[in-house]
Amino acid sequence: MTDPLHRLLEAEARAQAVIDSARHERQRMIDDALATARNAEARFEADRSGLRAPFMNEAQARAEQAVAELSHKAGERQRTLRELASRHESEAVEAALALLLDPAV
Repeated sequence: MTDPLHRLLEAEARAQAVIDSARHERQRMIDDALATARNAEARFEADRSGLRAPFMNEAQARAEQAVAELSHKAGERQRTLRELASRHESEAVEAALALLLDPAV
């Protein structure tokens, strides 16, 4: 009876060794996967500014173009207002002179 019991205990010890080995291998695989994920995340964070640069450059160019267009429109509007002010000033001077020269009007 001791022989089958002895073999059973040896089999149990071998099974426990296999289980322990599998646990260590599983933990190693988890640690490797976590390290790989951390490295990928670090590379992504490092490259993020490089990924954003083309979009930022395009946005900057569009903003500069919009500012240039608005400045051009504002300049045109200012010239138009100055021309209108000059014309109305001339009309006002002529009306004032006519009133001074002929108070009956």
